[in-house]
Amino acid sequence: MKHPQSFISVKKLAALSLLLIAVINVKAQQNKVIIGYVGGFRGLANMSIIKPKELTHINYAFVDIRNNRAWLHREATDTINFRHLNLLKKENPDLKVLISIGGWAWSSKFSDAVLTDTARQGFAASAVAIIKKYKLDGIDIDWEYPGLQGLEGNVYRPQDKQNYTLMFKELRRQLDVLQQQTGKKYLLTTATGAFKMFVEHTEMGIAQQYLDYINLMTYDYSAGKIASHHTNLYSSKKYKSKDNADKAVTLFIEAGVPANKLVMGIAFYGRASILVPGSAGLADTVESRARGAGFSIIKDSILNIPDYKAYRDKHAKAPYIYNAVNREFITYDDEWSVKKKCKYVLKNNLGGVMFWEYDSDPKGYLLDEINKVLLKKK
Repeated sequence: MKHPQSFISVKKLAALSLLLIAVINVKAQQNKVIIGYVGGFRGLANMSIIKPKELTHINYAFVDIRNNRAWLHREATDTINFRHLNLLKKENPDLKVLISIGGWAWSSKFSDAVLTDTARQGFAASAVAIIKKYKLDGIDIDWEYPGLQGLEGNVYRPQDKQNYTLMFKELRRQLDVLQQQTGKKYLLTTATGAFKMFVEHTEMGIAQQYLDYINLMTYDYSAGKIASHHTNLYSSKKYKSKDNADKAVTLFIEAGVPANKLVMGIAFYGRASILVPGSAGLADTVESRARGAGFSIIKDSILNIPDYKAYRDKHAKAPYIYNAVNREFITYDDEWSVKKKCKYVLKNNLGGVMFWEYDSDPKGYLLDEINKVLLKKK
C-alpha cells in the first residue's frame, strides 16, 4: 500500500491535470473564429443589421480585378462601406475587417493576374495598397477556381495550380513588409471550393503555410437533376452524393492542411427547385430551378405558409422543405443544422465557422445560434 501522503499527491496531480485540460479546452473554444461575409458588390451595405460583438472577422465582398490589379469596382460605395465597417470596432475592438477579392462573378482575371513573378508582385502590391489606405486588417482570396473554369468564360490554365500557391507566398511577403512598417499583424485567408477537384487542382498543403485560415465553402452542393441538400454536414442515405462538409474537411486535412486552419462554411440562404409531378421531396427529380430565399424569410414567412412542410435528414444533418402542392423543394441551414456544424467544429478542433452572407439572415437567427454553441453565449 502507498503512503497516504503519496496517494493524496497523486490525487492532487490528477485533479490539476484535469483542470489544465479543461482550461486548454476552454481557451481553444474561445479562440474559434466567426467570419461573416458582408456584401458590398450591390452598393451600400446594410450596417444596421450587423452584430459586431458576435463576429471575430468580417470579409468584405468583393474587390474586383482589372488590368491584373485589385480594383474597387464600386469605389464610391466601397469607401463608405470601409469607413462604416471600421466604425464597428468601437463596439468590438477585436473585430478584424478584410477585403475579399474575387467571388463567383469576379474570378475571371485571377489566372492572368498571377501568371508571372512580375504579375504576382503587382497584384499583391495593389491589394496591400487597398488595406493600407483604408486601414483594414487583411486580405481574403476567393478564386473560383484555380485550374477549373468556374463561371463560363473564366480564364484558367494548368499553371494555376502552382501560381495559386505563389500568389499567397507573395501576398504574405508584402503583408509582412507592411507589418514591419506599421507594427500591425495582417491576415491572409482564402475561401475555397469544398470538393475533391479543387484539392486536386491546388497545392493546399504548401499554400496553407502562408494562410491564417482556409474558409471551406461547404454549400452549393445541390446540382443536376436530383433534389438534394446544398449544405449538408454528412452524406444522405436518400441518394448518392459525392460531396459534404465532413468529406471536405477530410480532403483538406489529407492534403496537409492543419485542422485548426480550416473554417466550416454555413449557408445563410436556401436553394429552391421545382420537382416533377408526383414527387415526394428529397431525392426526387428536379424539373427546374427556382429563386431561393434567405433564412430570415424562410423562418418568418415560408414556414408559416400552409403546405410548406419542414423535414430533417438525420443522416446528413440537414433540413429541407417540401410543398407537395406546388412541388417546391428548398434546401437550407437552420438552427438545428448550424448547431450540428458548430459541435463538429469543436469536436474536430477546426478553426471556427464562416457564413455567406450577412444580408440573408438580417434577423440574426443563425448567428445567434453560432454564438450560443461555439462561444457559449446566451
